[in-house]
Amino acid sequence: MITAFFRTVILYLLIIAGLRLMGKRQIGELEPGDLVVTLIISDLASVPMQDFGIPLVNGAFPIVILLSLSMLVSYFSLKSIRFRSLVCGRPTVIIRDGKILQANMAKTRFTVDELYEQLRTQGYSDLAGVKYAILETSGQVSVLPYAHAAPLTPQSAGLAVTEDVTLPILVVNDGHILMDNLRACGRDLSWLQGQLRKRRLTSPGQVFLMTVDEAGTVVCVTKEGPT
Repeated sequence: MITAFFRTVILYLLIIAGLRLMGKRQIGELEPGDLVVTLIISDLASVPMQDFGIPLVNGAFPIVILLSLSMLVSYFSLKSIRFRSLVCGRPTVIIRDGKILQANMAKTRFTVDELYEQLRTQGYSDLAGVKYAILETSGQVSVLPYAHAAPLTPQSAGLAVTEDVTLPILVVNDGHILMDNLRACGRDLSWLQGQLRKRRLTSPGQVFLMTVDEAGTVVCVTKEGPT
């Protein structure tokens, strides 16, 4: 039992480290090569986890090889546009000037149902407002609308915007003080204690989250009591 536990932990940590090296992407955003590597790795890892007769190195070695190949492919993709196009493919225009390019849809084996599903998820119920739709290599569809169908913005409405959005920085997370974030926004523990006293709080442990933005605006959410 102990052997199974340690073998599983080692393989788990190895796969997590490898996938982190491959980049922060969700499964739906993986390129075809990365998806293949992920599926093969999951199959390779399951065998030594279950069969104790197989040395752990026999399961770990092919995983390391696959991860190394994946990183090599990523490196050459960065260096060569032609190689990147060969491995990852190219974006395909499937709607131009509101007209579906049926030949491109047939070439990419992209159905009308899939197209309309993608349009609906981005807020377009028909083709009237779509000038371009591009099928990306990740399988997602990027939609460029006509000007009259584009989402309304303050600029397009002729409204004056007095200030920009500022980025809030999390300084307390579930009762824990994030010292690096606190220093990054130019604050210290004395400032934090002052913010707690303003809200009649005695310790950061009572805070579920606290953020401060570039304008100095503080948002504090206290922990809920037991129900």
